[in-house]
Amino acid sequence: MPTKLRTATPDDIPAIIELQTKIWEPTYRPILSQEQIAYMFDRMYSPDALNRQMTEQGHEFILAETSPDDRLLGFASFSVIEDNRELCKLHKIYVLPETQGTGLGRQLLTAVEDRCREQGGRELLLNVNRHNKARAFYEKQGFQVRYEEDIPIGPYWMNDYVMGKLLV
Repeated sequence: MPTKLRTATPDDIPAIIELQTKIWEPTYRPILSQEQIAYMFDRMYSPDALNRQMTEQGHEFILAETSPDDRLLGFASFSVIEDNRELCKLHKIYVLPETQGTGLGRQLLTAVEDRCREQGGRELLLNVNRHNKARAFYEKQGFQVRYEEDIPIGPYWMNDYVMGKLLV
């Protein structure tokens, strides 16, 4: 299916939330409790949280849609790290489960890398849960584990690898 990419605006927040309701739980069910999945979803994907990410925290969201009917298939978000403009951070990248393995994730990631380079980024960093099978996807795209990081989120912990890829 032909896919087009575009930059999201706050008007796209309801569509992003609707998409994530289809992706979030199946993605994390094998590695997190149902309670933690619900807590993190509410914290990261409320309309207010997404609006803050877009308008205050400098996160750029890239949407992947079918063409010509504009059905949302996935998205990515990233930002330049303010205290080191040569570093970018991939905050989110998700595609519908039925599109995994089609190259859509790679297409989104390539768009993020290109936009980071355009903004002077020389390295792209990301966090991935240490039990998330997406680690293999990132390694195939040239990312390497830099270190482990445990991050408190309310009463829960995110047990992650920090991975990086040079963009030069």
